[in-house]
Amino acid sequence: PSSFMFFLDKMKLSLLFFTTTTLNTQLSNVYSFLTPRTTATTSLKRGLRYDPYESHVSNPTTSTVLHDIPRPNLEKTSRPFNEARDSINFIKSLPRPSTPQRIAVIGGGLAGLSTAKHIVDAGHTPIVLEARSLLGGKVAAWRDADNDITETGLHVFFGAYPNMMNLFKDLNIEERLQWKDHAMIFAKPNSKKREFSTFDFPSFLPAPLNAGFAILSNTDLLTWEEKIKLGIGLIPAYLFGQDYVEEQEGVTVKEWMRARGVPDRVTDEVFIAMSKALNFIDPDTLSMQCVLIALNRFLQETDGSKIAFLDGSPTERLCQPLADYITSKGGIIRTNSPVQRILIHPKNSPNENCVAGLFLARNEVVTADYYVNAMPVDAIKKLTPSEWRSMTYFDKLKGLKGVPVINIHIWFDRKLSTVDNLIFSRSKLLSVYADMSEACKGYDSKDKSMLEMVFAPAKGWIAKSDDELLEATMKELERLFPEEIRADGSLAKVTKFTCVRTPTSVYETLPGCEDMRPTQVSPIPNFFMAGDFSKQRYLASMEGAVLSGQLAAKAVAETILKNESNANYVHPTKLTERDCNENVDFEVTPDRQLYRVRVATDIPKDIQAELDSFALKSASSIVA
Repeated sequence: PSSFMFFLDKMKLSLLFFTTTTLNTQLSNVYSFLTPRTTATTSLKRGLRYDPYESHVSNPTTSTVLHDIPRPNLEKTSRPFNEARDSINFIKSLPRPSTPQRIAVIGGGLAGLSTAKHIVDAGHTPIVLEARSLLGGKVAAWRDADNDITETGLHVFFGAYPNMMNLFKDLNIEERLQWKDHAMIFAKPNSKKREFSTFDFPSFLPAPLNAGFAILSNTDLLTWEEKIKLGIGLIPAYLFGQDYVEEQEGVTVKEWMRARGVPDRVTDEVFIAMSKALNFIDPDTLSMQCVLIALNRFLQETDGSKIAFLDGSPTERLCQPLADYITSKGGIIRTNSPVQRILIHPKNSPNENCVAGLFLARNEVVTADYYVNAMPVDAIKKLTPSEWRSMTYFDKLKGLKGVPVINIHIWFDRKLSTVDNLIFSRSKLLSVYADMSEACKGYDSKDKSMLEMVFAPAKGWIAKSDDELLEATMKELERLFPEEIRADGSLAKVTKFTCVRTPTSVYETLPGCEDMRPTQVSPIPNFFMAGDFSKQRYLASMEGAVLSGQLAAKAVAETILKNESNANYVHPTKLTERDCNENVDFEVTPDRQLYRVRVATDIPKDIQAELDSFALKSASSIVA
């Protein structure tokens, strides 16, 4: 062990030396990258309409046309991208079933749509049941009477999202991703002028050298000692990959940093912002595994940390193409179809605890051969049948809970000095923000800014009024834009404010919660689990949701093939389907609100009688 540790120390020093010397040989070619990025005369010219560092006026008028940055060559730079493509093709190449099966998917967010997409790829027929009037789940977006869009969250797409990138490719909508300059940009609150500190990832260096360059060339956020301590701490993540990352699941970000001698100032300067961006909570509670998964992908993949914005509403520009793909291959998509109870075979019946059907609003009953949950964890916890709750698989779900978050949109009467990229705000209440009039074609405006911001941590703020949220947000923006925004509205004027409150968003990634996450295969033979909270390596993210749907669909397809090859297998008896009763009241979820699960405590007598008959049939067969 002592010799191994000596070897590891030598490896750390060698890698650090190699990175430093390699960078030194490139200095003559990359002088512009080494120039400090927070002076009033320095410009981030790539991806800008106008020079924000030279335009600190209240109403800049200089404007150029939005330009596109080429899509990174992920086929060349990302091994996970190619592995994800192989996984998707594997599902498509599975043997076709003799009889396509009908699979009910509960939830029309990314996890549910991904599940349905891969189910049709495997030759089966999904029916997606979405409770709200639109698709998208946690990426849903609404258009108002002014034709303005309000999103559930500020979503960006990383190069390190291999399954998401392949999904765009499969749907032939890759051009809808607007790639940005490869940089991580941190705001500098309380400066005299609006300032940023930037980590630039040069295109001429592969990972992890581009990340090392980005850290070393930033001259004002971290000291050299802090950079070296942080870099040495991250070396095991690069050398040992996912195994090492998973071993850090039981400690918080702050605990991990302190154990490696990384000063608290590093956490305060960088990782508070990163923690809030990843999971909407602070580093003193967030599991370090969450941060390391992101950092490890950035260290392993040359374009891993490069981001893209979708060119418009996620519901329209991503979810609708998914829905079109699914329905074009025979799948069914239904909105305003909330599931209010999972109906199961009674005790002592041949298929005890198997799903017999789904009870929807207006007394409708929908049945399928297999069922996949794609609702968030807090929703499925409410909908879990009481007979299942004592099973370890479902009992562990109690430890998972969604974190509250608020997404805010503010339209201003003028242009602000922002950039065409995502900004880590480093403010007390705001996680990240972007000027969507710069970053997204769907929000393009030549003379007015629209800031979209993630308000986090949001605990204690969810119940506050719009006026209180706007007031608090404007105070934070004054710290970020001291020459352009005043909390009292005396400078840039707010012309419109909207927000989406999500009391239970992605699951809170706390130390110890990994063991609580369910696999896609449940102990119920005809019931499966998708959702970003289910087991997959990308945790609570859009990529995690998409991957979970792929894994759930694969599990269903393989189970179908296995059962089909078993001559003795008999499908669980299904309930008789029942059409909805138009005379029964149905409460539609208002726009910009999370669907709240309403569990039906009582079901119509005829449905209960049919369920009871399953047990009676079993008893009569025993007597016979």
